[in-house]
Amino acid sequence: TDADVEAVAGTSVQDLFVQRGEAHFRELEAAAVATALEQHDGVLALGGGKAIDTAKGVAKAISAPLVIAPTIASNDSATSRLIVLYDDEHRLLGVDLLARNPDVVLVDSLHIARAPLRFFRAGMGDALSKRFEAAQCMANGGLNFHGGRPPATAGALADRCYAVIEAHGASATAAVALGQVDESVEAVIEATVLLSGIGFESGGLSLAHALVRGLSTVPRLATSLHGEAVAFGTVTQIVLECLTGQRAGRELDQHLDLLDRIGLRVSLESLGQARLGPPELDSLVATTLQAPYTAHFPQRIEPALLAQAVLEADARLRAREAHHTS
Repeated sequence: TDADVEAVAGTSVQDLFVQRGEAHFRELEAAAVATALEQHDGVLALGGGKAIDTAKGVAKAISAPLVIAPTIASNDSATSRLIVLYDDEHRLLGVDLLARNPDVVLVDSLHIARAPLRFFRAGMGDALSKRFEAAQCMANGGLNFHGGRPPATAGALADRCYAVIEAHGASATAAVALGQVDESVEAVIEATVLLSGIGFESGGLSLAHALVRGLSTVPRLATSLHGEAVAFGTVTQIVLECLTGQRAGRELDQHLDLLDRIGLRVSLESLGQARLGPPELDSLVATTLQAPYTAHFPQRIEPALLAQAVLEADARLRAREAHHTS
């Protein structure tokens, strides 16, 4: 709009990117105007998920090539064509899509290993969901992010992603805690940045990512990292699968064991909210069920059953965390 042009005249793109820290509708519009005025012929994203999402929005707006160099591996946004959009309160509004995936993704493993360990763990939390989400999407007639039925290859990639973290996650965590890179770190970065991104775009999503929308309605939970929220959503999805007879309880225990080994703490208290009151739980459940990914389940998910799964997942996670800190 004319107001956007007036707002960004004489303002550098760098200044625009540091204003809010969110990939926000108005920010993307203003940044696109600024980029067009400065006659850039390409976009380079250097940073984490918010910087990457903002750069994607600008690249789409001006139809420019996109190069992404992630400085952390907290999620798989670097390789995907999704643009995640939030409002001013960090509530997830939805996603937009690039016409194609980023043109170049350049990963410096040492730089990622020297970033705070929390980001590395969150990336594993995001990646571990893909095995369970792709399986539900494929089994229940869902579509992937290319608008087609997920091929068997997508399921194999999602399974491989999980297997890599299962095999190397603990040792990679120990190495990153020291700021070091070894073969386990390289393997996990490939899983969290590449396999996870390809796995979900081609395999589809389900409840674990739908729950991120619900969690974002609780202000204290909205401050958690995307991968941390997805990790809680994954535990909730597995619990729901157990409640509906789709999965054995031992598989939930095995998954919780893996979270313990990599030190990923994602109870609601660890994410910032010790307990959910009835209004907060109702809002979380209602918003989650509005997400289209919840249709990738064998039967309609009833609100009461989802609320039960959320509370049970939190109880299981809290019990584990209490045991490890006692």
